[in-house]
Formats: sequence, structure tokens, C-alpha cells
Amino acid sequence: MDFRELVKDLASVFRTRIELRQIGVRDEAKMLGGIGPCGRILCCSSWLGDFEPVSIKMAKDQNLSLNPTKISGLCGRLMCCLKFEHDNYESAREELPAVGKIVITSLGEGKVTGINASAKAVYVQLFDMPGKPKEMPLDDVVVK
Repeated sequence: MDFRELVKDLASVFRTRIELRQIGVRDEAKMLGGIGPCGRILCCSSWLGDFEPVSIKMAKDQNLSLNPTKISGLCGRLMCCLKFEHDNYESAREELPAVGKIVITSLGEGKVTGINASAKAVYVQLFDMPGKPKEMPLDDVVVK
């Protein structure tokens, strides 16, 4: 849409310089503010300075549901906190054993079936205890 004629008309009526600028949806959310799906004030309007690129891979790395309504912010784009939290998940993953590794815990030997990067814990299916895998903290797990 071309707003040049509108700007000329407004400038002649108000006798001042008029500028119209297009802003993005994230910038609009930053200016208007609001409450995010987490229940807190939007990161972009409270403390986040620049908008860094956010990818769907970041949601996958954090084992989040890929449902667009759950990973989208008020602006309709991927939530900025996915980028912010991604670095924490990457550093935690480097410390945690990979899924499929055999580990020794205080409860016995088992196989890692999943990880909880935010709690720095792993889910271990113990060989001596069939059933649901146990969540074990990182300091209680030794890779065999």
C-alpha cells in the first residue's frame, strides 16, 4: 500500500513534517507490551534488547511441542525466549550423556532413554527394575 499521498495530505493539513514508518510485528509487540504465555511480561518489552533470529530447530532441541500455537508469541512469530534458552540447553547437553548410553547409578546399571536438560538430569531405564524410567540427577550418573 502506498501512503505517499496520505502523508502529503496530512503534512498540508497540520503544516508539519510527517513520517510514516513500517514496523514489524515483533517491534509492535515490544511497543505495546503484554503478558506472554508463561504469565510474565513480554521479554521483548521488558528486558530483551535486539531481536535475534529464532528457528524451529531451537524448539526441537528443547524437546518442545511443535504446535505453532504453543511456540508462538503474541506477535505470531516464534517466541524470542527459544533463542535465549537455547544456549542453556546446548551447554547442558554437552554435560549430559547421550540417549542410548549405558550408565551406572546409585540404583544400579541402566540405559539412558531421555534427558531433561533444564534440570540437568537423565531418564534411565534400570536393567534390574523394569517399568517406567527413573529421572536421575547428573551427579548420580556415571557413563560406563
